[in-house]
This record gives sequence, C-alpha cells and structure tokens, in this order.
Amino acid sequence: MKKINIIAVVVLVTALLTVPARATIKKVAQTGLQFLKVDMSARAAAMGSAYIMAGDDASAMFYNPAGIAFMQNKFDFYSGTTQWIADINYYSVGLVYHAGNIGTVGLSAIYCDYGDDLIGTRVDMSPGNLKGYTIDENPIDAGAYAIGLSYARSLTNKFTIGGQVKYVMQHLGSNILVQDGKEIDNRVKGAAFDFGTVFQPGFHSLKIGMSINHFAGQFKYEETAFELPLTFKIGAAMDILDLTGEHQNPLFIEIDAIHPRDYTERIHAGGEYVYNNIIALRAGYKFNYDEEGFCAGVGFKFSMKDVNLKVDYAYNTMDIFNAISRFSLGISM
Repeated sequence: MKKINIIAVVVLVTALLTVPARATIKKVAQTGLQFLKVDMSARAAAMGSAYIMAGDDASAMFYNPAGIAFMQNKFDFYSGTTQWIADINYYSVGLVYHAGNIGTVGLSAIYCDYGDDLIGTRVDMSPGNLKGYTIDENPIDAGAYAIGLSYARSLTNKFTIGGQVKYVMQHLGSNILVQDGKEIDNRVKGAAFDFGTVFQPGFHSLKIGMSINHFAGQFKYEETAFELPLTFKIGAAMDILDLTGEHQNPLFIEIDAIHPRDYTERIHAGGEYVYNNIIALRAGYKFNYDEEGFCAGVGFKFSMKDVNLKVDYAYNTMDIFNAISRFSLGISM
C-alpha cells in the first residue's frame, strides 16, 4: 500500500507539472523590481531554472531557502555574475553555515549594475518648463540591491522547511515634481520574504516541494503603487538512474511549474549529469517565455583536503537579444 501511495503521488505531480498553461491572456506590467526574477546561479540557469529541488548549497537561497539544509559541509560560499541584456550586470554572493541540530543559516546579497551610460528623459515640472520633461546630459544614477537572511531546518528525515527575509532597494534617478524645483528621488525600499519546503517520500531520491518568492506589501514611486514579482513554484526531482539500480554517476532531472504574479503559467525543465563527481553537464528549457528558452552549461568540482571548489558556467539563448552568459564560483569546507 505504501508503494502504491508513493507511485500515485509521483504520477499526480508529474501530470500537474507537464500540463501546459492554457491561459491565453498574458499578465504583464503588473510588478516592479524585476531584477529579483533574474537567475543568479549559473548551475540553476543551465538547468532551465528548474532548481527549487536541486539547490543544495548557498545558491539555493535565491530559489528555495529550504535547500541550504541539505548542505554537506560546515561552510559554503557562493559568488556569481550574470551578463544581462542592455549591458546590465548582476552580481550575487552567499554564505551559509551549518549549525548542526540548530539548523542552517545563510546570508545573501544581490547587486544590480545598470551601467554608466543611462542617458534619457525625466519628468520636470519646474517653473518655466512647458514641456514637462527634460533631457539629461549626464548619466542617470540608478541601481538596485537585495540583502537576505535565511534559515532552514529538517523537521524530520523527510520534511524540510526554510525561509528568508530580505531588504530590497531600487533607485531610478530623480524627477523635478514640485514648484520650488526640488528634486525627488525615485527610490523604493522595504522588506520581502521567501518560503520553501522539500519533502522526500522515501521513493529512491525523489524530492517534491514548493517555494514562494518575493512575498511583500506594496511599494510606491510617488503616486504609483506596485507589487513585487510574487512567484509560486512547485516541483519534483529525482536521480532517474536510481530506477536502474546502483550507479556511480547520477542523472538528476527536475520539472517545476511556475505561477508568477505578472505572467501566465510557465514550466521549467532541466537535468544534470555528474561524471565521477568532477564534471557536470547540464541542460534545460524554459517554456512559455517570450525571450528565454534553451539553456545549457557545465560545471567543475575540485577537492583539496577539506576544501571543495566549484566553477560553473551557463549559456542561455534569447529570441531577440544576445545570448546570456553566467559564471559562478563556490567554495565549501
């Protein structure tokens, strides 16, 4: 009976995750602080962002904070860079400490560099300006960042939970809105929260779980209020070679169903094959995206006494824009 229940759960989750989105209306332009949605981990990006179950180191804090509870070392450090479109660059770092029975704690940070050549128009309601705008000759001062504190713990040998509280900020130049000509900063800041779970039913290496990212109240630029890109994810993952018996090199497959606040439903699917615990080959696909689609990458792991070094690269195709490259570095001990 237990095996029947496990098989039923697997069939149900697989069916839910592989049903394509039927909605025909795209929900767009409903949220702000879009930098929070960008992949920070090269490993995750190479797997098509199917990562809420696969993440088991410091990079998991950007996807499902429950994943850091599966860290196998005392300390884990992560650093990544993403060469995004329009000369935008994202930088991320994370540090996780495994405190035994107390749980696992982590600190993460994201910084968005919009570049030095942001020249454009801005609102200008100062006296004598009949146009209502002005063209800046100097680059616009813009940037964004997020700093998070995570905690995760395995409540049983099958059920793990995790959460993250983060402080987010975005600054997009300034406007001249009042009659005395005083400049008003376009700046928003506040708290946001991530939650996640991982359930291991006991069927080989199968994992089932969910995450909620960017839960927060409304933010506001002057008179315009908006919400963060709240995203709900549910996924299932497994080393499918477990079904063939004992093996040395795992083939990890994950499928995630995505329900974002600002778009129709999406599917992330990806896999990772690890050879001799040294090299990892990854590939994935992101369904129902206007720009993103096929993803691939490679990772290397080096061990030196009690220190492990991980280097990852991801290549993501785009429809109109140039392809995206990501690099990640990890150190654990």
